[in-house]
Amino acid sequence: MMLIPRILVVGLLASILSVAQAAGLTIEITKGSQTAVPIAIVPFGQQGAVGNVKLSDVVSADLGGSGFFKTLSEDDMLTKPTEPERVNFKDWQVLGQDYVVIGQVVGNGGSFNIQFHLFNVHNGQLLMGYRLTAGANELRRAAHHISDLIYEKLTGRKGAFNTRIAYVTSVARGNGKQYMLQVADADGYNPRTIAESPEPIMAPAWSPDGSKIAYVSFHTKRSEIFIQTLATGQRESVSSYPGINGAPAFSPDGSRLAITLSKDGSPDIYVLNLSGRSLTRMTSGLSIDTEPTWSPDGSSIVFTSDQGGKPQLYIMPASGGKASRLTFQGDYNARGRFSADGRSLAMVTGSGGDYRIAVMDMASRTVNVLTEGRLDESPSFAPNGSMVLFAATRGGKSALSVVSTDGAMQQKLAFENGGVREPAWAP
Repeated sequence: MMLIPRILVVGLLASILSVAQAAGLTIEITKGSQTAVPIAIVPFGQQGAVGNVKLSDVVSADLGGSGFFKTLSEDDMLTKPTEPERVNFKDWQVLGQDYVVIGQVVGNGGSFNIQFHLFNVHNGQLLMGYRLTAGANELRRAAHHISDLIYEKLTGRKGAFNTRIAYVTSVARGNGKQYMLQVADADGYNPRTIAESPEPIMAPAWSPDGSKIAYVSFHTKRSEIFIQTLATGQRESVSSYPGINGAPAFSPDGSRLAITLSKDGSPDIYVLNLSGRSLTRMTSGLSIDTEPTWSPDGSSIVFTSDQGGKPQLYIMPASGGKASRLTFQGDYNARGRFSADGRSLAMVTGSGGDYRIAVMDMASRTVNVLTEGRLDESPSFAPNGSMVLFAATRGGKSALSVVSTDGAMQQKLAFENGGVREPAWAP
């Protein structure tokens, strides 16, 4: 949710902008890196029926979309080996490739045996050989796992392809809308609705173990915070105080929620103990304090406040105490979200009416603006910290976008018939 100075309270209730029908996601690379490493993902050999998932296409899309790799088009391949002894490394050297991946898929009743090999094209070294088994409905997840393995082997960082995202969509229904909280694979495939309502749903936040999602629902015409267990679909109301109940964020150990409440006047930050439902008020005063997020070590809480006259990010001890201002550049900085290692903080930064995604280095406090949009919002780090997921509005249409943390690569996850908001990347 975009926070506008002194209108946050209204914004919590009314910033549900136009979002249209959620359909299948399509992925579009909108900005590529010139320094990406060339890699060829050869179509895997197949024996027996292997369903409609082409594993090499999924791996190629994962790695190509990461910004770290430039994948070779299948049409440009001189050969398509599926066995190690048939790889002619000169073929791939001629094509300017650094690495080549080959593999095979063998159907075995209701399951599939998958193996792949990763080679260094320049010296012919086998860097990785791997076997795995997957069920018919697990082939895309298996492909994402392969992408994670290759990514980690070549970059030294864990991949984030076999992860999930949550987001909110809505469809026109009668004279109103139907709002849906959805969970999908990180590439937008396999979406499923976990909650829906004719009233707005907002601010999804994952629990640290990825088993639950906290969110704000207005199904009773007033804000209320729920926690829903994904495996069972069971949900529980944890905050329904008078006024605003908003912006939930799990503590790193999952035992508490930082939330925004206005039950005592202006919106303030509170910490809700989930076991006993006890509340601790963290901020007070006439300013609007909202959008809390925990540092990964649980020692600090970053939040948005207009106590200086305009929305800026502040940091305070999670045990309570005085807050200090984090951001000074521009006239608007909000919606802070930490990377998993705590070294970076993603935010929405605004200046001159443009709202873009930026990342602060927490050690030096330098800020790097990553996007060029006019209305980018709701940043969320990938679990490996390499990319930031956010919502963007272009030409009146909203979509999810992903940008690498160096800003070199950007891709869009677009809905066929509409828009989407409030993304959150699972841990």
